[in-house]
Amino acid sequence: MWSYEAPLRDMQFVLEHWLQAPDAWRGNPAFEALDLPLALQVLEEAARFSQGVLAPLNSSGDRQGCRWQAGQVSTPDGFAEAYRAYVDGGWPALACTEALGGQGLPQLLDAAVQEMLYAANHAWAMYTGIAHGAYLCLKTHAAPWLQARYLPEIISGQALPTMCLTEPQAGSDVGLLRCRAEPQADGSYRLSGSKLFISGGEHDLTANILHLVLARLPDAPPGSRGISLFLVPKRLDDGQPNGVRCDGIEHKMGIKGSATCSLVFDAAQGWLIGDPHRGLAAMFVMMNSARLHVGLQGLGHVDAAWQNARQYAAERLQMRAPSRPEAVTAAAADPIRYHPAMRRVLLELRTTSEGMRAIGYWAAHLLDQAEHQQDPQAAQLASLLTPIIKAFFTEQGFRQASNALQVFGGYGYVAEFGIEQTLRDSRIAMIYEGSNEIQANDLLLRKVLGDEGRAFGVLLAELRAEAGQGSQTVECAGFAHALDRVCDALASVVNAIRERSGEDCEYPYRAAPDFLQLCGVALLAFAWARAARVSGALPEEHPLRAAKLQSAGFFFDYLPSRLAQHLGAIEGARAALAFV
Repeated sequence: MWSYEAPLRDMQFVLEHWLQAPDAWRGNPAFEALDLPLALQVLEEAARFSQGVLAPLNSSGDRQGCRWQAGQVSTPDGFAEAYRAYVDGGWPALACTEALGGQGLPQLLDAAVQEMLYAANHAWAMYTGIAHGAYLCLKTHAAPWLQARYLPEIISGQALPTMCLTEPQAGSDVGLLRCRAEPQADGSYRLSGSKLFISGGEHDLTANILHLVLARLPDAPPGSRGISLFLVPKRLDDGQPNGVRCDGIEHKMGIKGSATCSLVFDAAQGWLIGDPHRGLAAMFVMMNSARLHVGLQGLGHVDAAWQNARQYAAERLQMRAPSRPEAVTAAAADPIRYHPAMRRVLLELRTTSEGMRAIGYWAAHLLDQAEHQQDPQAAQLASLLTPIIKAFFTEQGFRQASNALQVFGGYGYVAEFGIEQTLRDSRIAMIYEGSNEIQANDLLLRKVLGDEGRAFGVLLAELRAEAGQGSQTVECAGFAHALDRVCDALASVVNAIRERSGEDCEYPYRAAPDFLQLCGVALLAFAWARAARVSGALPEEHPLRAAKLQSAGFFFDYLPSRLAQHLGAIEGARAALAFV
């Protein structure tokens, strides 16, 4: 019963109108050959792959899961064939530079493609999702010979990479890791230790797997300052297996088609990436890319939940709706989409999904500007947005999937309708790639308070500029005024937290989770204020014009209650927590 249809019309709206990306591409030498028709053609092909190849494997992959035997992992039926189709389509090379064999397309288009992959089949997309981050990591930090040897394999899809951080005793605190790397006379290293929760650590999609591993050199200082990064292939150049094995896979709540592996490194040969003891700096290039992709997982879950709940609500007949009197229809019952409680849920799903899409694509567009136009302000904004997108989007992915399940009633709780899988699959995204609590601390402690508010000031200026533009339009003046009030609230909260933190050093940590959620709601307000304004320029008959204005009206009607919730929690965090 579960289905997926790529939201190409809304994707085009964000690219063409919300971001005005084609104008930016024309002014950027890296993308001067790219125009809107070509971009839409790329997205149409990605939609065809996601809908026709990946989505049909979503439920069957969940039921079958992965199988481990004697160190080998078999993925669900159809996964390996889907990966070959993915490689044949050239998708791994999409946003990689042409000089290295890539297609040289923007990360903005890659973000749209990733949304589709995750919405259609989150478990399958786990195998490919880290590849672009690994490409960026090697391109930025690896020695030229190491790039020449392994980047072509990543760009072509011949090999898939992994990110090996976690150990049994070292989760969020990577400073506790014990994996060791011994230097060898030939310039390589021998790695020994174990890693846990490694997505795609072993599989049957590619012959080789490239493990990016954090480990300690013999002279490493303690803690996170003593960590180095290494590339450890599953197979060496002579075809022989390296000293790395999978000694089991996890049996999980969700994403069961993704092999989550325990790996043992037994004097495995590897090569240093970047400088000794500077592994976290190199790894964070990969992790920042991964965190944006994890945020897109949340977006994919919200959109898939919205689509399936909308379809079910249009078909399920129950009771007569108060807005549908007997004079309107002779039927004894109405589709539940006419009932106010269900309309509220469906509108929240729609506004959350479409608002998140605009913000997620904006972050990817900023990364393109930072990379290809050397725009420091774009880089500053993208860095600030990353923890918000990762944490807020993934929380919405789980929350909205739960809301969508409520539309299905009892049928939502059984496997046949698929929404229960969306709920299960979405939950992990709040934990991995830095838990949402870690993201909240990163945002408030490092990127707002620690930055003296500089990047946050740039963000507020963007939001206020949108409010200023919207205030000049009769249809959007109310939305613009509400966005301005949101900016006032954000500025006031930051000042209050800064003042209070001088008296209570723990207070910012207690306030951080709700501060991040408050920022997420503010970004949705920004997304809808702009969406309402730019949709006003569409022709009267354009179907999105009325839909965007209606959605913006719903969002801003309910905005005060959402702001009050998080503002109240931040104020409540002034009270110290008791120890339990």
